[in-house]
Amino acid sequence: MQHGKYRFIVGFLVAPLALYAIFVIWPFIQAIYYSFTDWTGLSPDFKMVGFANYKRMFEDDVFWKSLQHSLMFVVLLPLVTLGLALFFSFMINVGGRHRKGAAVSGVRGSGFYKIAYFFPQVLSIAIVAILFRFAYSPNDGAINGALRAIGLDSIAQDWLGDPNVAMWSIMAVLVWSTVGFFVVLFSAGMASIPKDFYEAALLDGAGRATTFFKITMPLLWDTIQSGWIYMGILALGAEAFASVQIMSVGPGGPAYSTTVLPLYVWQSAFRDANAAYATTIGVALLVLTLLFAAVVMRLGRRERLEY
Repeated sequence: MQHGKYRFIVGFLVAPLALYAIFVIWPFIQAIYYSFTDWTGLSPDFKMVGFANYKRMFEDDVFWKSLQHSLMFVVLLPLVTLGLALFFSFMINVGGRHRKGAAVSGVRGSGFYKIAYFFPQVLSIAIVAILFRFAYSPNDGAINGALRAIGLDSIAQDWLGDPNVAMWSIMAVLVWSTVGFFVVLFSAGMASIPKDFYEAALLDGAGRATTFFKITMPLLWDTIQSGWIYMGILALGAEAFASVQIMSVGPGGPAYSTTVLPLYVWQSAFRDANAAYATTIGVALLVLTLLFAAVVMRLGRRERLEY
């Protein structure tokens, strides 16, 4: 049975590893290489400039603003989104009142809530951003219209035109559009936890908060950790870029108040025709993403629980 085992394994791994090297690893290597050049992206001619792009990046005020905003995204978005998703999932699965024949159950209408929470996932982030751009319109938007209709005119404002609230408005849209995915993900994890654990805790007098922190979170920790990393990557990647690109003034404004690193990469490459500088910022974004994943994996490391 052991004869030819390694040749068999290698035979299956060669093709996927080759594709991964060509379409993932090689572009990373190319980006790092081009970051040491003056390539415009429009001409095949370029020359090596050493660390000039990196020096420019560290002296670039827009880069530091973009980095600050991306750090806000990567810290606050997972925290708020996963916190809401955990709460909703817990209420849907085990947070309801005791019923006849079931000591542990979700709130009434939990099936409907799952569909309602997941509905934004059916829409692409581009469609969601366009819809909320109209909803945030200061004159005829749905949000200001609703506030004026109930007598809260003082709260109505230019949500995307005010530097103090534009970033928060965009982040709220991202939370709304992504929380449903994690509700379904965590609900699937909670459904696999034996109900006996909850029933035993209830018999001992434990409340909802105790069962959540002592049973649900420890047994769901691996899923939470994976969700945190995935949400962080979304906050540093396509979701943040698309929402800011479509919704913000400029885009990236007003006064660079919503510029994030993925958007600055796009602007440097396609607006400013400076592909080399764009790849330099991309390398910084790659390092930030890897650091984020490493920190989450390190801080979230705990003993695996079997059940």
